[in-house]
Amino acid sequence: MTEAVTPAPADGAERSRPGFGYVLVHGGSMSARFWDRVVPLLDGPVVAPDLPGAEALPADPMRTTIAEAADVVVAAVDDAGFEQVVLVAHSAGGLVVPAVVERLAGRVEHIVLNAASVPPDGGCGLDCMKPHHRDLTRDAVAAARRDGRVITTPGPPKDLEPLRASYGGPPLSDDDLAFVADPQRLVRDTFNRFFEPVSWRAVGGVPITYLRNLRDGPVPLALQDAMLANLPHVTVVDLDAGHIPAITDPHLFAAAVHTAVTAVTASPAPTRNWADDATMPKS
Repeated sequence: MTEAVTPAPADGAERSRPGFGYVLVHGGSMSARFWDRVVPLLDGPVVAPDLPGAEALPADPMRTTIAEAADVVVAAVDDAGFEQVVLVAHSAGGLVVPAVVERLAGRVEHIVLNAASVPPDGGCGLDCMKPHHRDLTRDAVAAARRDGRVITTPGPPKDLEPLRASYGGPPLSDDDLAFVADPQRLVRDTFNRFFEPVSWRAVGGVPITYLRNLRDGPVPLALQDAMLANLPHVTVVDLDAGHIPAITDPHLFAAAVHTAVTAVTASPAPTRNWADDATMPKS
């Protein structure tokens, strides 16, 4: 789904102006329908593109790349006529953000990340997983490549009950569970983007807000904190939520995005000097 929607202002706050829009980037195993509850709550036009490799936008799941995903996002921005954007990414959608910012070249006003994947400079999405998930993913993809098979994420399970508590926070309500497990929303997806190197150097001084989920199951707090250290600069906002507050508490999520992008700081955020950073991982 790639569409520009102009919702009513949230809580009387009007951010919409000619040429401005929000760009929502979904995470792994989800389509752009992940954002359905958030779109009408944001105070400006929205585009939410499907990334290639998921069922909603077919591509070779063993070959599709971060660059291809970034091109899809930028095309959606251009088609909508946005001159300035706030870029919002959830979970593995964070892997695409630096490439999008680089392509948009000064058109990104603010980046908002929610439990988003931020590997060390030159690292990859595998570095953003729990160790056992990382090992399973690496081994499964290696076996598929060796055998000439196609492998994707599994899509909706036959038994939904284990999904109810899998995201952290309170167990999903029946309504939230049905929403998440809708096959138009929870889809088979590529693993390939998790194996590509990512660098945040091109982001420069663009403000970054990280919405940290305090009760996240798939991306625990300690893992989020480790990824925060990989950003060149960041403002952290805590949400009392599991992994998918855009679904379980969309009003909270939309308010957090609005507060982040309307905050006025007295001075620009500090930018890491990558060349002098002795802690930067070497590739």
